[in-house]
Amino acid sequence: MLIVDDEPELTELLAVAVAGAGWQPFLAADGYSALQIARGCAPHAVVLDGMLPDVDGLQVLRGLRQEHAGLPVLMLTARDALEHRIDGLSAGADDYVTKPFSLEEVMLRLRGLLRRSGAEEAAEDESVRVLGDLVLGEKTREVQRGGVRIPLTAKEFDLLRFLMERPRQVLSKTQLLDHVWNSSFDGEGNLVEVYIYSLRAKLDKGRAPMIHTVRGAGYTIRAPENGS
Repeated sequence: MLIVDDEPELTELLAVAVAGAGWQPFLAADGYSALQIARGCAPHAVVLDGMLPDVDGLQVLRGLRQEHAGLPVLMLTARDALEHRIDGLSAGADDYVTKPFSLEEVMLRLRGLLRRSGAEEAAEDESVRVLGDLVLGEKTREVQRGGVRIPLTAKEFDLLRFLMERPRQVLSKTQLLDHVWNSSFDGEGNLVEVYIYSLRAKLDKGRAPMIHTVRGAGYTIRAPENGS
């Protein structure tokens, strides 16, 4: 997966999500490098910023199309005007996302592009879960938020995975005990509280909270609202 953007933090965030999905990320910060890398690495798809420091993203897109006619390209840009989107699609972009964007949306769109291009095994790889800026890699058993790796114990990882498999659903302590600990003993409810507290301390430190308590019902995980 070739990622072309001159914002290092954004590039790193996308690279983490792509790697977690089982795709090898190749990074380029300008148009010339992007074309050179595309010639050498034969990427499955390209995430391309529309505004690059050396050449316009549309020029890079046209260059990619000349050499790789069927290569799926997802354009990223801060320009939200309709004419810019039309220009990008007319130049050969397969899809278009404006900044700021949801990482979850970008990953879903990439899977869709890969599926339509015939790369079924890559498109259907569910080894990565993305919720807002939180990324969980099933194969690597690594968790990152905002591009920063967060070390978790094995049971913390299992608990987070179960929550992320059911975003916005309210899950009771009994459900968590049944599925994460394979236990139905009511007296172990405090165990869930301890692990939820630990997860919050690691995931939400200095950031908008994602794990929430629903009084009398259980816990839920959701991406922070914009601006929170």
